[in-house]
Amino acid sequence: MTRERDGRELYLEDLAPGQIYRSGETTVTEADIVRFAESFDPQPFHLDAGKAESTFFGGLAASGWHTASLTMRLLVGSGLRLAGGIIGAGMDELRWPKPLRPGDTIRLESEVIEVRPSRSRPGQGLAKVRTTTLNQHGEPVQVLVANLLVVCRPES
Repeated sequence: MTRERDGRELYLEDLAPGQIYRSGETTVTEADIVRFAESFDPQPFHLDAGKAESTFFGGLAASGWHTASLTMRLLVGSGLRLAGGIIGAGMDELRWPKPLRPGDTIRLESEVIEVRPSRSRPGQGLAKVRTTTLNQHGEPVQVLVANLLVVCRPES
């Protein structure tokens, strides 16, 4: 079951395993990669295309943390619009199977894996969500399985 952003906020009761939420797209430039790396991950394969040629990556690659930041930005604007915001309670998995390159256009697919109400805190629960960041070829550049705190629908 695929869900597109319809503008309404989602509560714990709205979520079910198998639901898929998609995002829009964003394109990363060489300047974006270098700017992020200068501030947060200043390694040669993120900073200099020439030097990056002789590294493991064989060319300029975005920091995994840059990919994670872009993923978060896309997630906030995606169809997975949680009431109260996207609040992480931890993650089970974070992988970067392929590097993000200059000129790549990425999008997200977020699948609800599990939903469970809290036993100790009425009014909220956890949703386990797998968010896959895909490049323009449909190849995953990041896979994140996160446990998100989700509020229950207020009683009327």
